[in-house]
Amino acid sequence: MKQLILSLAAVAWLVFAGCAASAQVPNNPPGGSRFNPPLPPPPPGPKIEVPKVPQMDAPLHDDYAPPPHSSFRARISRCLDQAAAAGVRPGARAAYSRNCANR
Repeated sequence: MKQLILSLAAVAWLVFAGCAASAQVPNNPPGGSRFNPPLPPPPPGPKIEVPKVPQMDAPLHDDYAPPPHSSFRARISRCLDQAAAAGVRPGARAAYSRNCANR
């Protein structure tokens, strides 16, 4: 009889000890409280575009347009202004402006 009481006491202790231990662990999802709002979705990744690879046998494009040239008069006027701003004396401005405009 004593053995029966001891075994029943051991079973009761295991049952109640297991309940007490599980009552101490809250019923939370991993990482936070169940009252926390859900995390926002991650932002979309960057859009990656593959650069165009030049082809060896592709025909050349003839879309090259040279820069527009200013008139000789405009170049002389700009060179005279530069000479005056640089402090070139008036007698030497003619030679400076000819060299400058013909470059």
